[in-house]
Amino acid sequence: MRIRHALPALLLLAGVAPCAVQAATVQGNASADPNSPAATPHKLVDPTATDEHLTVNGTQRPEIQNYPHAGPVGQPRRVTPLQNKAPHGTQGDWGVFTRGNGESAGFGPVGRYGVAPWAEDWSFLRDKKRHDDLFDPLKFIPLTRNGSWWLTFSGETRLRNWSEEAPFLGTRGTPGSGRFAVRNLYGADLHLGEHVRFFGQLVNGDAAGWGGYGYNTTFRKRLDLQQGFVELRTRLAKAKTGLIIGRQQFLDAPSYILYNRETPNVPLAWNGVRGYAIWPRLRADVYDFVGTNITFNKMFHDRVDWSTRLHGIDVTWAPPSFALGSERISSFLDLFLIAFRVGGSSAALPYNKTTLSGTTARQNYGFRWYGGAPSFEFSVGGLYQGGSFELNRTGQNRDVSAFAFNAIAGYRHTPSPLHPFIGLQADLYSGGSSQRNSGTIGTYIAPFNPQTNYLDTTTYIAPSNLVSLSPVIRLTPRNWLSLQFKSPLFWRASTNDAVYGPSGAYAFTNLHGGFVGIVPQASLTLQLNRHLTWTQYGARFIGSDGLRAAGGKSGSYYQSNFVFRF
Repeated sequence: MRIRHALPALLLLAGVAPCAVQAATVQGNASADPNSPAATPHKLVDPTATDEHLTVNGTQRPEIQNYPHAGPVGQPRRVTPLQNKAPHGTQGDWGVFTRGNGESAGFGPVGRYGVAPWAEDWSFLRDKKRHDDLFDPLKFIPLTRNGSWWLTFSGETRLRNWSEEAPFLGTRGTPGSGRFAVRNLYGADLHLGEHVRFFGQLVNGDAAGWGGYGYNTTFRKRLDLQQGFVELRTRLAKAKTGLIIGRQQFLDAPSYILYNRETPNVPLAWNGVRGYAIWPRLRADVYDFVGTNITFNKMFHDRVDWSTRLHGIDVTWAPPSFALGSERISSFLDLFLIAFRVGGSSAALPYNKTTLSGTTARQNYGFRWYGGAPSFEFSVGGLYQGGSFELNRTGQNRDVSAFAFNAIAGYRHTPSPLHPFIGLQADLYSGGSSQRNSGTIGTYIAPFNPQTNYLDTTTYIAPSNLVSLSPVIRLTPRNWLSLQFKSPLFWRASTNDAVYGPSGAYAFTNLHGGFVGIVPQASLTLQLNRHLTWTQYGARFIGSDGLRAAGGKSGSYYQSNFVFRF
């Protein structure tokens, strides 16, 4: 069943609510066939060999939530390959790696739209009979008679506001701080046949508020080039291969390690080269980037940041599915090396009441195995982080030996009208000692903005020296509505190390005990139609007795994201 908009998106921009919010996602029509697997939900289907179908209360339901460890804010997840393929979906055809939200293809998750717009493929709109949306004329503009050359425009405007009772555990800002931010990302994708394409994207952002603080380049950005690259594609050694050269997003890593700074305001951008190859069940990706210096407060003044580097390799295998009761589970196994070099506050080490400034070069050797079935999903990953730290003042070198473990698993009761998911998330990030300035460093760091809502909606706690355990409950009572509840409990992995926030270690003195606190939190996602999403987050950080005695404060947090995309 294909569901159309009740009102055009222009009315939404004028503030008129849609009459039929069920236009959340374009659904496949497989359930119309009485012989399809959707019409016979008890039939055992190998999801790696044929189309998956999910039937809930007699209808197919595309879900708003994502596979574990994905994380586009407000992006609906498509659960069947049928919904990934034109004219129901816009992701490129990467074979088995197109499954789920397509995260395993290496270009980031794709709902109706992608976190990386260049991961979308709108070429099916070459057939004008498939146009069913106000913005379709902008998604495929033929430049040649046969449509082999075409242009696609993309856009996103996001309005975000948030308020904090005790910002950063009471260490920054003023009580009751409230802030507002706007971000615009608009781009063009030029395809010159099947082998060459150029992509460009502009960005600008601004912020204001009351009792505000920290309106730096994370939140404010004059108009500049966010992405600009050329991609060359061909077939090589029986694989779909490509080379991407220029400024670009990079999302081929678990989002709890590295993400695109999606929730704050100004996304990350990398400069360099990336090559990929995709076989039927194996995918490889190699890359070498340097960062982008966005500190200049002028238009089109971004420069290459040669002091920040990111490079590595990712190999993903799609193993054959396996049975779990009456269902079969399809999964992916990632093996990766993610290496980086960074300085500044991201590399600084706490030492007693001071901070040791320097530069760190680290290598993450790790794996992630993730997948699911209609009633079950899971993700488990681990890594070892080696490398070194060089102290700025003396040039002293110290070795790094750290590790991390991340897992989530849960059950989904698909026959229920609420479509509930009940799971458990567990995370461990090693700690070291902030009481000595020599020897091996054991504190794990993730400097490139891992998904902010993965651990803690408030973002007050960073993935360093941390043990986290949380129940997860998601409800999807409608295909346009999703609710999620979490309540992570936090401990320090090492009581000899500090509590860490996104800007480094907190300077709490006389902190005793390992327990840090508990953060009950909830999120509500409304996929109002194909173009408009509203996501709200609420949380209460309840600090432990030891944290509050050391100077930390408890407080409430609220965030709203109102996003328009085309």
